[in-house]
Amino acid sequence: MMNKKKLESFRTLLNERLDELLEQANETVDSMSDQKGNLPDPSDRATLESDRNFTLRIRDRERKLIGKIKDALERIDNGTYGICEECGEEISEKRLRARPVTTLCIDCKKKQETDERIRGV
Repeated sequence: MMNKKKLESFRTLLNERLDELLEQANETVDSMSDQKGNLPDPSDRATLESDRNFTLRIRDRERKLIGKIKDALERIDNGTYGICEECGEEISEKRLRARPVTTLCIDCKKKQETDERIRGV
């Protein structure tokens, strides 16, 4: 079981990342509402549209990450953070530092990825 000090360090890490992602999302909304879409040159319009689509795809991935961060914070609150959802064993601190939103230990994640490759998912 992870001690309180380590749990609080993960809480801080997750909250900082959450704040960063929310700030970036707000900046994107602000910049998209400031941009003028009335460009006379078709190439410029196409480039602007392509850039917007790319930005929106990135923000969508970040939106999903925000959900995972909130779930991880909830797991800290309810005492299940750092416990593998598959096997019930502790997830290594090294893995949590690399991927603080993870819900699987490295062995269960490898097994999941292998199963997905076999099924062609």
